[in-house]
Amino acid sequence: MDAEERLAGGNTGGAVRVGDTVRRAAGPWTPSVHEVLRHLESVGFTRAPRALGFDDRGREILSFLPGNVVGDTRPWPSWVHSDEALVQVAGWLRELHTAIATFTPSADATWREGGTWRAGLVIGHNDAAPYNAVWVDGRLTGFFDWDFAGPVTPEQDLAFTAFAWVPLHARHVVAAEGFTELAERPRRLRLFLDTHGWNGPVQQFIEAVRGRVTASADGIRRLAIAGDPAYQRMVEQGVDRSLDTAVSELADFPCGG
Repeated sequence: MDAEERLAGGNTGGAVRVGDTVRRAAGPWTPSVHEVLRHLESVGFTRAPRALGFDDRGREILSFLPGNVVGDTRPWPSWVHSDEALVQVAGWLRELHTAIATFTPSADATWREGGTWRAGLVIGHNDAAPYNAVWVDGRLTGFFDWDFAGPVTPEQDLAFTAFAWVPLHARHVVAAEGFTELAERPRRLRLFLDTHGWNGPVQQFIEAVRGRVTASADGIRRLAIAGDPAYQRMVEQGVDRSLDTAVSELADFPCGG
């Protein structure tokens, strides 16, 4: 067996590379996530890992997506906040929603953050942020870390992705990530939405973002209280409080023009 190499990036759990595969700790939700990834493979969606089962230590096995990642340090490289990156991410999400539209999860599907399947929902990645993206020569090749995949409306999935990439997070968070052009955010949001094909009112979308982020902060606290160590670390780091700040600041987001 090839040697294990610790991989940078990701947000919870960690991962190692073994040859052309990635090994990660599995959870009760992993079989459902693998079902999603197998569907994407079957319809020709190539910009996601392939599910390859489990190893003899019970870890999930995924195909390795080669390329560059932003890693664990801040601030991120300036190209993360380029218009070109924003356009590519919006296009990736549009293609994902098309590819996943024909998928219906098994009746016993389990998702890390809960969620109940019903008609009209999609299985979203739910964490398509810069720390989970892979790039080759300036081109987005896909997103890894599908642990948080689960049932959402397309608008909710779009809302989180815009939150991460426009970016719409709290001012102190995006500054640490290297984004300081706050006046550019309304234009960048419109570019993101136009590329994806969402043509509703911007104010309506901002309210969807606020709702999605509120649910995320509440979920972090709920799962931390339930004993999940990854979420307990997030609370210790103030992740939920930063999300609360973002929701408050977005109440004044300039939506006109």
